[in-house]
Amino acid sequence: MLRIFCVMFFSFLLASAYPQRSTVQYWETTPDRSQLLALHSLPLQLARGNKNSNSIIVDGSKTYQTIDGFGFALTGGSAQHIIQMDADSRKELLEEIFGKKTADLAVSYLRISIGASDLNERVFTYDDMPEGQTDKELTHFDLQDDKKDVIPVLKEILAINPAIKILGSPWSAPAWMKTSRQMKGGSLEEQYDGLYAKYFVKYIRAMQRQGIRIDAITIQNEPLNEGNTPSMKMLATDQLRFIKNNLGPLFRKEGIKTKIILYDHNCDEPQYPLTILNDPAAAVYVNGSGFHLYGGKIEALSEVHDKHPDKKLYFTEQMVIDDQGFNIGEQVANLIIGATRNWSRNVLLWNLAADKDNKPHTDNGGCTMCEGALTIDGNHFSRNLAYYVVAQASKFVPPGSVRIKSNQTDSLSDVAFKTPDGKSVLILANSTTSNQSFTVRASGKKFSGNLEAGAAASYVW
Repeated sequence: MLRIFCVMFFSFLLASAYPQRSTVQYWETTPDRSQLLALHSLPLQLARGNKNSNSIIVDGSKTYQTIDGFGFALTGGSAQHIIQMDADSRKELLEEIFGKKTADLAVSYLRISIGASDLNERVFTYDDMPEGQTDKELTHFDLQDDKKDVIPVLKEILAINPAIKILGSPWSAPAWMKTSRQMKGGSLEEQYDGLYAKYFVKYIRAMQRQGIRIDAITIQNEPLNEGNTPSMKMLATDQLRFIKNNLGPLFRKEGIKTKIILYDHNCDEPQYPLTILNDPAAAVYVNGSGFHLYGGKIEALSEVHDKHPDKKLYFTEQMVIDDQGFNIGEQVANLIIGATRNWSRNVLLWNLAADKDNKPHTDNGGCTMCEGALTIDGNHFSRNLAYYVVAQASKFVPPGSVRIKSNQTDSLSDVAFKTPDGKSVLILANSTTSNQSFTVRASGKKFSGNLEAGAAASYVW
């Protein structure tokens, strides 16, 4: 017994004299592609000494918004490519994107189009009528076009991740409801406001019958852009009227729990959502506002948040393409870090998959330069810049994580989170042209590292 006691005591002394150092794991992606989510580790030490110029302080006691997820748009074109893969190849792809194993992306949020987007092979809504005819009872409403690809792909995704959140966005109302009687441009005729609200209800219920829950809808994709095919102009005053007088009351009457998200366009017009949120009779039906970043500054989200802190913010679209180099640091800084530091609960990129020619897309207004996060060629796929931008967050920041306080330095961009299982995550991006050394301090401990020029990394401890 004495011998056992002596051994235990000696072991204790050794442990005290030479304490084991815990480590911080991090996954780095560099612009030369030599590191693609490459796993490394750093020692986690007691925080002693003075702060340096690149000191990042992470404070878990100060919390901000809860995160709903990170992901992509599952366009009709994306689904078309995926459904054409053989079963084994498709399963491999979907498991990698939506699975939760160590090697998977764990994508947790998707955006789909309500009807066709400009990245469909052809234009359609769920209630198209011959020219000159209308369907005021919506008796011809049918999801038949989505049943070919979007719906079966969604069902396979839900089998992998039943909790994934799905946002639906229309590019246009049926042409017969519009001033232009065309799928490109024009506005919703006011006489059809009530009927178009019923169109949304029918869509949500039809998808529910397919086993697909629509968590949220936006009223109109890019309501100030009439250049896409399809597209529809909807001014803020029109969207306010539609929500206040028709969509909101109908959702409440029919017991529809799907969230209503405003705007869904660029950061250069924050007054658009504010116009609606400033009307209490409309705002009562609204969950929050959605933004893109093809124009304006990401700080517009904080401008809306500061004026209506009870309403949520969402980053619903941005195209990321590898046409000017693999600028991972810049994209992570602008989108993943920029949006979440400005109160967004998600970050969605455009779009999940295309072929090497960026097809399919609609004619005379479809996006010809919209590269997918994946390039699919038959049963094979390759990973592009957008894949790695989302991966730097989706792999490490699951839904239910909370953004926590961290300062930014002059040379590095960062955002920090606390995950539901208590881990701390710091996403770091170097948008400069030189390598940057740094020290991170949190809860009395620290770790130091170096981030290559143009690189991004996610640190977990």
